[in-house]
Amino acid sequence: MRSARFFGRAVAAGLAMALTAGALGAATPAARASSHREAPLISRDPQADNTDLYAFRTPGAEHTVTIVANYIPLVEPNGGPNFTSFGDDVRYEIHIDNDGDADPNITYRLTFKTHIQNPDTFLYITGPVTSPTDPNFNLQQSYKVERIERSHGRYRSRTIGYGNVPPANVGPRSTPNYPAIAAQAITPLADGSTIFAGPRDDAFFVDLGAIFDLGGLRPFNQAHAIPLDPAQFGGAGIDGVSGYDTHTITIQVPIEQLTSDGQGADSTSAPVLGIYASASRQATRVLRSNGRVRSHGPWVQVSRLGNPLVNEVIIPLGLKDYWNAQEPRKDRQFQQYYESPELARIINALYGGALQPVDETGRTDLSAILLTGLDLPDGTKYTFTGSRPADLLRLNVGIAPTAPIGAGDRLGVLNGDLAGFPNGRRLEDDVTDIELRAVAQGYGPVLNSIFGLPDKSPNNLVGDGVDANDVPFLTAFPYQATANAGYDSTLHGGQRTPFGP
Repeated sequence: MRSARFFGRAVAAGLAMALTAGALGAATPAARASSHREAPLISRDPQADNTDLYAFRTPGAEHTVTIVANYIPLVEPNGGPNFTSFGDDVRYEIHIDNDGDADPNITYRLTFKTHIQNPDTFLYITGPVTSPTDPNFNLQQSYKVERIERSHGRYRSRTIGYGNVPPANVGPRSTPNYPAIAAQAITPLADGSTIFAGPRDDAFFVDLGAIFDLGGLRPFNQAHAIPLDPAQFGGAGIDGVSGYDTHTITIQVPIEQLTSDGQGADSTSAPVLGIYASASRQATRVLRSNGRVRSHGPWVQVSRLGNPLVNEVIIPLGLKDYWNAQEPRKDRQFQQYYESPELARIINALYGGALQPVDETGRTDLSAILLTGLDLPDGTKYTFTGSRPADLLRLNVGIAPTAPIGAGDRLGVLNGDLAGFPNGRRLEDDVTDIELRAVAQGYGPVLNSIFGLPDKSPNNLVGDGVDANDVPFLTAFPYQATANAGYDSTLHGGQRTPFGP
């Protein structure tokens, strides 16, 4: 309520200028990047911070599902001398519920180990590197992959493979053919899956700079309660994540390895999967006088992610770290925040003159989309997993891809593309605009027609003006673009050279 009261006072005090009823797509406040630094405690623990989760039936390999779990937000490519790495003391996990009870039936767990090749140098790389295990790569990481299966209340764990993490893309001297180095880190697993773990370009795109300036969206600067002149402040969205890297765990799994009946996409009787990613640490961490850290005790979940932007715009500040520690099957306790979202009240307080009024309570549409999934009115199975509320990214593997990697409709189901968010999440899905429009009840003509929803135009035009990633995605696994080169980085005003990936 605090934000709504603040903006209400601002409007009452005359800070807001007149908003014309004809102003299309007025700015609406949004969250930070999909799940980058979304809660007070996890913002201080980047190695364990889930940033994004994607899941989609793979174009070109349609018998598989690709799941992308990203960690470590806003990594600067030129972050030497100690470049970012996975945490040796963190459990990274991808969970799949295939029977609708919101408990994972399958978990892929990765644990990492760092290997210093030469402790007597300060250098991360001591000469040109040609592979993830090149002796010139001084701070190497390897990892173990376990597949944990639950059946009849019992858990069975087996190791299905080991892999190596490629270095950061330092520059043309240190990593002269970085795509080839990274490709050597693609690893087959014993269950028929393929995995990659390492640095990639951050696939998320959003105008962070404008959004955190009191909820502004650059294309609608003049419609904001505190208007800005586009001639002075610009009117085109700016991707605030452009040029930053993240650390990804990307796994491509045969569909029959994930469904409850062991069948593929065309024959399974249970095609909807519920997916979330998490990171856990041991409960006790001891700083020792020799400069080392020792952890012990039970493992505690410190970060999780299913649907994008939930912990940012749905969960209040005082509960964000608590939400991160809870399992999705316990999410009924948060349902009130989905159905009476603060963001809807803020939209009305700021933009009541430009948008149609947004319902502030009774928002069962949001809890259905995000907590249970839904089916189409004609009975077609879509994303419904059952009545237990749980924040899961739901993917119907029976729905085939509609476009190659990166070419799907960015607005997904809002524009009738049933293979897009909230049916899983593709790299190209513009979840910022989709979820802003959902909260503003601007579902648009396609969904209005399918579900008989009222037309609340122009609420279906809200957006931040950033509609795609700054660089193209790859057409081959692991799909996210190559990690940005530190030598090329323009994040602080440098001039780009021809030596990038």
